[in-house]
Amino acid sequence: MIATLITGLVLGGTYALVAMGLTLQYGISRIMNLAYGEILIFAAFAAFLLFSTFGINPILGLGIILPAAFAFGYVIYGVMMRPLVTRSKKSGTLEVDSILATFGLLFVIQGVMLVTFGSNYTSYSFLNTGINVLGANVAANRLLAFALAVIIGATLFTVLTRTRWGTTIRAIAVNLDAAPLVGIDVNRTARFAFALGTMLAASGGVMISMYQTFNASMGVVFTMKALVIVIMGGLGNLMGALIAGLLLGVVETLVATYVDPGLTLAATYCLFLVVLLWKPAGLFGKAAGR
Repeated sequence: MIATLITGLVLGGTYALVAMGLTLQYGISRIMNLAYGEILIFAAFAAFLLFSTFGINPILGLGIILPAAFAFGYVIYGVMMRPLVTRSKKSGTLEVDSILATFGLLFVIQGVMLVTFGSNYTSYSFLNTGINVLGANVAANRLLAFALAVIIGATLFTVLTRTRWGTTIRAIAVNLDAAPLVGIDVNRTARFAFALGTMLAASGGVMISMYQTFNASMGVVFTMKALVIVIMGGLGNLMGALIAGLLLGVVETLVATYVDPGLTLAATYCLFLVVLLWKPAGLFGKAAGR
C-alpha cells in the first residue's frame, strides 16, 4: 500500500505540474490548447533523443528542451493566437477559435512525430534502480521526477503569489477588462503566460519519459487528463490544479494496482463526475454570482 501511494503521488505530481501549465494558458491567455499533450509527448521524444543519441541525461536535457519549448510557445502565440485574440474583441469567440486552431496544430505535431519516430512505444533506462522509502521499493527515476515536479511547481507558485509579475498575471486572470486600466500590457503578459505554459508541458514530458513508455499518439490522453484536472481544481486556480493532480494520480494508481489497469481512464472520469456533482465550480473554484 505504501509503495502504491508513493507511486500515485509521483504520478500525481507530474499531472499537477502539467495541469498548471494548461491553467496558465487558459486562465491568463484565454486559449484552450488542444495540442497541449502533443507538446508534452514531443518533449518526451526530445529527451529520449538527447539521451540515446548524445548521451545527455534528462536533467541536463531540461536545459535544452525547456528554453526551446518556451520559444516555440512564444512564436505560436504570436503567429497563430494573436490574430484570433484581435478578432475575438469584436466577435467574442476566442475559446471556440482557439479550440479549432489548436486542434489543427495537434495533428501537425502528431504527424511530425509519427514520421520522425514512428508509432511504436518508446522508452529508455535512466536511474531505473530501486530505493527504499518507508519500507517500500520505489524506482529512483520516479522519485527524481517527483522532486523535479515539486521544485518547479513550488517555484512557479512562489513567483505567482510573491512577486510583482505574479500579481500582474493574477490580475489578468481575475479581471481581464480592468487590467489595462492599471497599465498592464495584456497582450505581452498573455503571450508570456502561454509560452510559460508550453514550457511546463515540456517539463512534464521530460519527467514522464524517465519512467513511462510513450508513443506519438498518446498526447490526446494527457490533454484530456490535464483538462480534467484544471476543471476539477477550479478554472485558473493553481492550488486547485495541484490538489486535483495529486488526487488523480493516487486514484489511478490504486485502481491499476488493486482493480484493473484497464479501468484507470474510467476511474479518472468517475472521479471527475463525482467532484463536479459535489462542487460544480471545482474544488477551489468560485460559483457563479459569488
